[in-house]
Amino acid sequence: MLYTLITPFTINEEIKKSRFIVNAAPIDHLQQAADFIAQVSDINATHNCWAWKMSNQYRFNDDGEPTSTAGRPILAAIEGQNCDNIVVVVTRYFGGIKLGTGGLMRAYGGSASHCLQQAPLTAIILRHSYHVSCLYNEWPIFENKLKESQAIIEEQTFDANGTSLRIAITDDKFQLLNEFIANLSRGREQLIRLDQQ
Repeated sequence: MLYTLITPFTINEEIKKSRFIVNAAPIDHLQQAADFIAQVSDINATHNCWAWKMSNQYRFNDDGEPTSTAGRPILAAIEGQNCDNIVVVVTRYFGGIKLGTGGLMRAYGGSASHCLQQAPLTAIILRHSYHVSCLYNEWPIFENKLKESQAIIEEQTFDANGTSLRIAITDDKFQLLNEFIANLSRGREQLIRLDQQ
């Protein structure tokens, strides 16, 4: 199971006189990640290293630290905590003691992990979007079934015959709901998958 943050979260750590401030936040789209990185990065800090992950997409940045000693360990911390749809920025204020390659990797990855271990997380419930239509006389029955199936109505339009919907449901609800709509519509309707992620 994957998790994401409920709200943005921050921790501070000191490692060999260097101060590390870790800021993490949930994201729904890539622009949110870029905005958060810009918002929490301190131009007076020695480094602002970051990583974000959304499904199969990810990016990381070492911001001047030796290659793969900061951004990649932050990403590894995100994946290690089974997190998704989040961005983590680790801001370092150099304290005068060099940490070496291994020390940097442990410091950035470790502080990111500590942040995510302490942060308030929630499980990500994966849903897929489907299109379906029903007649007006079928709608009250179908609406109750949607509530029972914990479906999310993403879009609904009405015309002269009935309603057309885009709904999001979890995979385990698909078969029963599809059978239900086929029976209700006497084979006229079925759920049509819209997203193919």
